[in-house]
Amino acid sequence: MVALLYGVMLALFMFFESSLMYPAPDPANANWEPDEIAFEDVQFASRDGTPLHGWFFPHEQPRAVVLFAHGNGEQVAWLGKEMAVLSDLYRVSIFAFDWRGYGKSGGKPDEAGILEDAEAAHAWLAGRTGLAPDKIVLWGRSIGGAVVVHLAAENGAKGLILDRTFNSMVDVAAGHMPWLPIKTFLKNRYPSEERIKRYDGPLIQFHGTPDRVVPYSTGRALFEAAVSSDKQFITSERLGHNDHWPKELHRAVDLFIDSL
Repeated sequence: MVALLYGVMLALFMFFESSLMYPAPDPANANWEPDEIAFEDVQFASRDGTPLHGWFFPHEQPRAVVLFAHGNGEQVAWLGKEMAVLSDLYRVSIFAFDWRGYGKSGGKPDEAGILEDAEAAHAWLAGRTGLAPDKIVLWGRSIGGAVVVHLAAENGAKGLILDRTFNSMVDVAAGHMPWLPIKTFLKNRYPSEERIKRYDGPLIQFHGTPDRVVPYSTGRALFEAAVSSDKQFITSERLGHNDHWPKELHRAVDLFIDSL
C-alpha cells in the first residue's frame, strides 16, 4: 500500500510538473492599457512561430539597454509601473516580455520553449536599439535569472544582473520535495550552474537569507560556479523571495550600470 501511494504521488507530480512550475497569472486580472505609464506595446514571435508579447520602456538618453525576464508568478502588465520606475531611476531603456503561456503570449510553457522565447526577445531588442546582443544588459528575477543565464552563456552580455535565482531547478525542487526522486524525473531542469561557466562578463547577484522559495544556498552555489573575474554577490538579511528591494540594493545596481 505504501509503495502504491508513493507511485501515485510520483505520477501526479510528473503529470502536474508544468502546472506547479509555471503558475501563470490570469491575464484578465491585469490592466493592459494603463494611462499612467508610457511604453511601446510589442508583438513578436518565437523561432517556432509562437506569438509573444512585451512592453518596451525607451529612455531618451539611455546609459544602457536592459532585457528583463520575470519570475514564474508574474506577467508584464503587473510589472509596468516597476519597469517605468527602473527606466527613470537607472536612466536605461528596458524591455520586459512574457514567455509562452504568460500574459498575452501564446503557447504553453516549458524550458526549451521559454529559452527560445527569450532568444527571440533578445533579438527583437537588439534590432530595436541597434545594439549587438552582447551589448545588452540582462536582468533576471527568480526563474527569469535562469533564463538570462542561458542568454548570457549563448550570446554574451554587457552585464548580468541576477535577483534571487538558483544554481539548478533540480536542486530547488529536490529541497522542497526530498521524498521524490526529483533528480531523475524532473523535465524542466534549468542547469544554470553549468551554463554560467560559459559567461565571463560583469555579474552582480542578489539574494536574501530569509528566502524560503529559492534557498539562499542555491544562489550562492550559482555565484561560486561563475567564472567571471568581475563578479559581486550582495546578501540581504531581510529580503524574502517576494519582497521589494531595499534602497541599498537599487544603489548597488546603479553603481554596477555605471561601471559598465
